[in-house]
Amino acid sequence: MAFTSLTFGIFLPLVFALYWALRHRLCYQNVLIVVASYIFYGWWDWRFLSLIAITSAASYASGIALSHFDKRPRTRRIITISNIVLNLGILGVFKYFNFFAESFSCLLTAFGLKADTPTLNLILPVGISFYTFQALSYTIDVHRRQLKATRDIVAFFAYISFFPQLVAGPIERATHLLPQMLQPRTFNHTIAVDGLRQMLWGFFKKMVVADTCAMAVDIIWQSPGEQSALVLAIGAFLFAIQIYGDFSGYSDIAVGCAHLFGIDLMQNFRTPYFSRSLADFWRRWHISLMTWLRDYVYIPLGGSHCSRKLQLRNTLVVFLLSGLWHGAAWTFILWGLYHGLLVSVEKALFGRKSSVLQLPLTFLLVCIGWIIFRADNLQTLMDYLTGLTYLETFTDIHSLTMGKTAILWSVFLLAAEWLGRKGRHALDLTNRGILSYTAVRWAVYYLLLILIVFWHGEQQTFIYFQF
Repeated sequence: MAFTSLTFGIFLPLVFALYWALRHRLCYQNVLIVVASYIFYGWWDWRFLSLIAITSAASYASGIALSHFDKRPRTRRIITISNIVLNLGILGVFKYFNFFAESFSCLLTAFGLKADTPTLNLILPVGISFYTFQALSYTIDVHRRQLKATRDIVAFFAYISFFPQLVAGPIERATHLLPQMLQPRTFNHTIAVDGLRQMLWGFFKKMVVADTCAMAVDIIWQSPGEQSALVLAIGAFLFAIQIYGDFSGYSDIAVGCAHLFGIDLMQNFRTPYFSRSLADFWRRWHISLMTWLRDYVYIPLGGSHCSRKLQLRNTLVVFLLSGLWHGAAWTFILWGLYHGLLVSVEKALFGRKSSVLQLPLTFLLVCIGWIIFRADNLQTLMDYLTGLTYLETFTDIHSLTMGKTAILWSVFLLAAEWLGRKGRHALDLTNRGILSYTAVRWAVYYLLLILIVFWHGEQQTFIYFQF
């Protein structure tokens, strides 16, 4: 079930009403969350409910086992490793098996050997990378004794499956979200209203900005070899806006929706396109994933408290894993390597120093990275990058009807994000001069609502559903 569907528009008010009707029954509220979340997730394909159920049950059981063998460190390690292998094994089979099998086949062919490797005809379950990492955080935190194992199985299943952030994050930590599932929740009118504002902004970013940009981007990427350097550059810019509007829009809707249920989710974006370095960009983009990799991969490897050589290794491992997390393709691995190398070079040359002049350079490097990310394969990537160097041919961007509109919405989005960079989100209009007046605020809300209803682009699937 997608946030932008009519079905969700009916689903959310019904769940909201039932949820607060049960406000004096925490267990019943959690049961409702689990049932509603499984309906929400099963709307795509009910068969995949077994996977999230297995992940939840295995992680819950691992927590109980860890608490039972509290004074037996070797047994605890075996339990933790077993759960990690199980969860990553499920993720690996569905997401990476065919990629590695086909890559191995190509390698054998390159050496003149007969390649007959098996592949599986599997559909990638929506959001499997998100809820798998969320489940892993629980087991690891219990193993580290940073969190006590819960025996409330309903609350735990609600933690893993909470529908607003189930399929595209933020990737919540057990230390943050699980305690909220174990404690009574009260309705807060102020927080709920602010959640609706954040949802409105998220819908605008997705349906108006991202979906409009997608129409122009898809046209340009259909035949990058036939486009001029100018059009390809505009295409790269529009894709940067598209993926930001799409993914951060989802996060805004998820966080705002959670507020309606008295649940606080972590911030996943913090105006990343106004970063003054690539390291700063990755502290602002997909924060939940990068902090997860920092705490569970980078720091255990030694982090920054080691030699420069090991720091480089640690950085590259994190970014390669980030690339691989996004998808089973060489372009994603190359994208991760690209950012890992640039962050390492940047740290060696500039340290923590930054200036406003680095902002446009950082954005340019990020846009180049998005070209790698967007390419379907290495050949398409080479065609696109090569085309950026050719100035002989010219395809007028004005011939792309949606291109002009997409550029205007992109500029509007960046301006709004810049003005709202100090708030929780762009529609947090408190203490914002004339925008703080009630009449002006409501005029803004109605204007965005009208644009969403009457000026949205063609509906597109959220990009991060595929991850």
